[in-house]
Amino acid sequence: MARAIQVIGIEGLPEVRPGDDLVALLLGALAAEGLALEDGDILVLTQKIVSKAEGRLISLSEIEPSAFACLVAHQMGRDPRLIEVILREARRIVRMDRQVLLVETPHGFVCANAGVDRSNVGEGRVALLPRDPDASARTIRHEIQRRAGVEVAVLITDTFGRPWREGLTEVAIGVAGLAPLKDYRGQRDRFGVPLQATVVAVADELACAAGLLMEKLAGIPAAIIRGYGYEPKEGTASALVRPPERDLFR
Repeated sequence: MARAIQVIGIEGLPEVRPGDDLVALLLGALAAEGLALEDGDILVLTQKIVSKAEGRLISLSEIEPSAFACLVAHQMGRDPRLIEVILREARRIVRMDRQVLLVETPHGFVCANAGVDRSNVGEGRVALLPRDPDASARTIRHEIQRRAGVEVAVLITDTFGRPWREGLTEVAIGVAGLAPLKDYRGQRDRFGVPLQATVVAVADELACAAGLLMEKLAGIPAAIIRGYGYEPKEGTASALVRPPERDLFR
């Protein structure tokens, strides 16, 4: 029998608001569709709905930009209030060029605009990344286990650009319940050659698979991946961040 993996979009979720019980909304949407989580499933959530539920939203009208934010905004032709929010969410500036502000976040992610996003949050507001996406994923996983009685893994994803490659792709910024990396080093390929450098970012690959359904305009902010034999483990997305001593570009 051929191996297969299913990706099932969770439709019918209402607009998530600060303070909402996200797990209750997810389980309710699944029940309305005649679906249920199963042991071994991977629940994939966009960062946006997690951030909304956690109240990580800011109205730009409440932001007073600093002199430096105003200077950067003038150079880049952007809203100084937005630049101020990005700078507040940044640990350090990596690069400013061609209207792109590339920064490192407190989580260790290197991404455009510190993950600050104006889409799908309403005019005049922006969404920030969760303060601790791994902790958010763990909480959601434990609540699903408690309420639904099933063991699942949870991924929280966001859309990142990549050096040397055009286009955006999904990455895992929060992980719970699975090993985010699969290490093949020391094993042999089909011709008996030892593998020396093959470590696969499983969590990111799963994020991309779910991202095919969870497009920005599709209105599907959550999905289930079923049938993938992952390694159960506490897991963290922070394990995917390359440490400075091994980073050739830092």
